[in-house]
Amino acid sequence: MTMRANRVAEQMKKELSDIISRKLKDPRIGFVTVTDVEVTGDLQQATVYISVLGEDYEKEQTLLGLTKSKGFIRTEIGQRIRLRKTPELSFEIDSSVAYGNRIDTLLRGIQEPKED
Repeated sequence: MTMRANRVAEQMKKELSDIISRKLKDPRIGFVTVTDVEVTGDLQQATVYISVLGEDYEKEQTLLGLTKSKGFIRTEIGQRIRLRKTPELSFEIDSSVAYGNRIDTLLRGIQEPKED
């Protein structure tokens, strides 16, 4: 990514967190954390990585709710960040947090002394 794409991605990350937590009223959307935003070099598309607290069903419902709210979210982003064209949004579940927790659990299991 270019330097400008990085700046736009960071600004979008902040604004998306605010929009999702304060503006969206969809009951399907649970506790969501925006972990990362990747914007293409031409600023036409953005992939938003989210982490959701809950089970797989709740994650799917949250992803569905966010996908249905794309238009509203994109309009809000366009009003908050002055760009010639607001990037098209796509949402994905970020599994790196769960993966990191799993690795941490395994490492803690190795470090604990075994009692005989």
